[in-house]
Amino acid sequence: MAEAARGLAARGHEVDLLTTCAKSHYSWSNEFPAGTFVDGGVTVRRFATVAARSRLVAAQLEQRVQRGEALDAGEEVAWVNGRFRVPDLYLHLMGRSRELDAIVLSPYLFWSTIYGAQVAPERTIVMPCLHDEPYAWLNIVSSTLSDVAGAWFLSEPEHQLAHRVAPGLAPRHAVVGAAVAVPASYDPAGFRSRHGLGRPFVLYAGRREEGKGWRRLLASFGAAVVAHDLPFDLVTCGVGSADVPEGLADRVVDLGYLEEDELPHAFAAAEALLQPSRNESFSRTVMEAWLAGTPVIADAAGEVVAWHCERSGGGLTYADELELGECLAFVADAPKAASALADRGRQYVLAHYTWETVLDAMEASLGGLVGGARS
Repeated sequence: MAEAARGLAARGHEVDLLTTCAKSHYSWSNEFPAGTFVDGGVTVRRFATVAARSRLVAAQLEQRVQRGEALDAGEEVAWVNGRFRVPDLYLHLMGRSRELDAIVLSPYLFWSTIYGAQVAPERTIVMPCLHDEPYAWLNIVSSTLSDVAGAWFLSEPEHQLAHRVAPGLAPRHAVVGAAVAVPASYDPAGFRSRHGLGRPFVLYAGRREEGKGWRRLLASFGAAVVAHDLPFDLVTCGVGSADVPEGLADRVVDLGYLEEDELPHAFAAAEALLQPSRNESFSRTVMEAWLAGTPVIADAAGEVVAWHCERSGGGLTYADELELGECLAFVADAPKAASALADRGRQYVLAHYTWETVLDAMEASLGGLVGGARS
């Protein structure tokens, strides 16, 4: 959202970005100072988070949601309040709501979106970043997506999921996509040298956690290495603990968190990007890999990423560890054909997911909303 805010500001819109003082989506503790500053023509306002009063109740409700158990209305409200709250942000929105032409909230499952959507629903757009996960099927999520004026989706599969989650979906909804900046240059050789990577490698970049398929990928990669005698190491970067099994310690390299300006070189240096996540609404890393000229290998059960691969012709999908091994063997044995896949992927990103294209779609949606509200 910050990049979109700066892009809209550069087009002459007056934009305020409201956010929290938290840095980690695991703890939601306040690590940044509260206050106001200007960044790229955008007024940024940070507000402190407030922890749940009862962590035990919050943990019990979280476990029930993850198990797919139904909660009653009161329990759903308690679940939303049990993660974190940002009361000063809500009060700021309440105080300024009459001055604002539109309010855009993202993502769908946090207190700031659920409560913020109630301030001025007739002028509110939710960008849910929706996944097919237990949280998405809560009644409070359906109500939020139905009661606001509009919704922005990052992909067509996410749009279709939203109709299933919220049959009364806000009428002014659109697939606006997301944008990825095109780096001026890449330095794959320098990246390998800086990080001591002497062997060819495939890359996983993202959160190392169960919901993103990390453990499943480790097991499947280990099986593929044995079955096909692959030349690749698996290099990983991102947040969360990698927890590499002892038997894979010599084939998995954990670089930890990489700064944003180093990531493009990681994508360019890899022989392929592995995307095991089934919970994506867009998948920025897939787009960044294609821009860097790197093919993508993705879990076929991830509806959004599989859709990108099929639509672009730029990636391979696998249904199980056997097929993952075959995809990796293809990249190892047919580098020119793999490079051709990546070329198609790059053209796909440039055709659909530049900032000019996405901001045009956002402006068209905002124009319809503001015009409708004033008429």
